[in-house]
Amino acid sequence: MTACIVGWAHSRFGKLEGETLESLITKVAAEALEHAGIGPDDVGEIVLGHFNAGFSAQDFTASLVLQTDDRLRFKPATRVENACATGSAAVRQGIRAIDAGAAKFVLVVGAEQMTTTPGPEIGRNLLRASYLPEDGDTPAGFAGVFGKIASAYFQRYGDQSDALATIAAKNHRNGVDNPYAQMRKDFGFDFCRQESEKNPFVAGPLKRTDCSLVSDGAAALVLTDATTALSMRRAVAFRANEHVQDFLPMSKRDILLFDGCEQAWSRALKNAGVTLDDLSFVETHDCFTIAELIEYEAMGLAPRGQGAAIVAEGQTEKGGRLPVNPSGGLKAKGHPIGATGVSMHVLTSMQLVGEAGGIQVKDAKLGGIFNMGGAAVANYVSILDRIR
Repeated sequence: MTACIVGWAHSRFGKLEGETLESLITKVAAEALEHAGIGPDDVGEIVLGHFNAGFSAQDFTASLVLQTDDRLRFKPATRVENACATGSAAVRQGIRAIDAGAAKFVLVVGAEQMTTTPGPEIGRNLLRASYLPEDGDTPAGFAGVFGKIASAYFQRYGDQSDALATIAAKNHRNGVDNPYAQMRKDFGFDFCRQESEKNPFVAGPLKRTDCSLVSDGAAALVLTDATTALSMRRAVAFRANEHVQDFLPMSKRDILLFDGCEQAWSRALKNAGVTLDDLSFVETHDCFTIAELIEYEAMGLAPRGQGAAIVAEGQTEKGGRLPVNPSGGLKAKGHPIGATGVSMHVLTSMQLVGEAGGIQVKDAKLGGIFNMGGAAVANYVSILDRIR
């Protein structure tokens, strides 16, 4: 694999008044090109990650990137979608264009505007990332799907409320120092652990603090080949990039195993020639705290059913064995669907070049990313390494 990230941009995530989907896209696209030190004429291909599913009336959005600069006119531009892993799907398509020699520079953008959609419609839109014949009538939408997963995990392994609250508190604490994060507040363990008027149960054992946020936002990056990257200002190489797709119906698999996540991590670590212990940190997909807990086990950080032990030991804290979500994760940073995977790659790159500010992990050398779509259906793992 020869692809490298050589420039990036990231908007603030949250309820962004006065922005449109188009303005979000064009701002980060322009900033990423400037950060890479290249111009629109240098771009050979454009990939846009945009989930939509009803959030935007404008459903043909690939060409919105061309609004950034007239010099992007006539460049090939494609929109990709793979549920909540849409951003990573866009990154992967860009990598393949570089590896195939189809483009010298690829501009990858991920964006979503969700907060202008009424609440009930948000739930319906997100539920489209589930298997509708089985889950289409699930109360509380996609939170209800993960509420069922959490209830099943509790039934098999015992009450995990302490572990989920610790994960939520960790990610909110990390997010305080992330200038892009939607929620920059340290709620503490006690608030996350206790049901209250401000932290009610949403679905099954999941409370509000167990659920990621409805967000607007965008992120962008520029890819090129390794030889070109070494002559540029910054270069973060893909040691591995894997995509594993699993069955959509949860009834066809043991949903508590996240088998696709396990497969993606196993392949990526093998191809990169590293182990989990070689990683400096991981940005993982905590759409719900139960997802992060199961991901610990699927990636091999803990045996099945024992993720709570490493949580209690602080192994995934910022100063622990393997810091997980030093950015605050989706929980604090926000989760604009199409932007999430691109955001993970941008923030990981910032860590590796020492430009992550308050969320910087000390001496970060190798970063891991896991981004998933649906309930562990679309599974993407990247392992990034700074080479310049």
